[in-house]
Amino acid sequence: QVRLVESGGGLVQPGGSLRLSCAASGIIFSLSALGWYRQVPGKHRETVAVIRSAGNTNYADSVKGRFTIPRDNAKSTVYLQMNNLKPEDTAVYYCNIAYNSIASWGQGTQVTVSS
Repeated sequence: QVRLVESGGGLVQPGGSLRLSCAASGIIFSLSALGWYRQVPGKHRETVAVIRSAGNTNYADSVKGRFTIPRDNAKSTVYLQMNNLKPEDTAVYYCNIAYNSIASWGQGTQVTVSS
């Protein structure tokens, strides 16, 4: 059974930084694609960043240059490093892992950017 445990959300002022973590178990992590997504009430969940097993990444235009998605295969953990946060980054952030036909979501963690 695949399990994802997220941590690191919270309240931060505009311009600040946060690092989200997502620890996985029950799946071959090193061969998996990993992603961070976010959702605000009344809107669809949107892709923030994705990293594939080979290490190539994609970012939403709105976060390019501010967010990075490093992965640590030894710890089966993917991170979302968020710098220069803006109020419009406020959302619930979810991690996702996918390998072959298996995919799973984390429980979500709230990020609030406000002064």
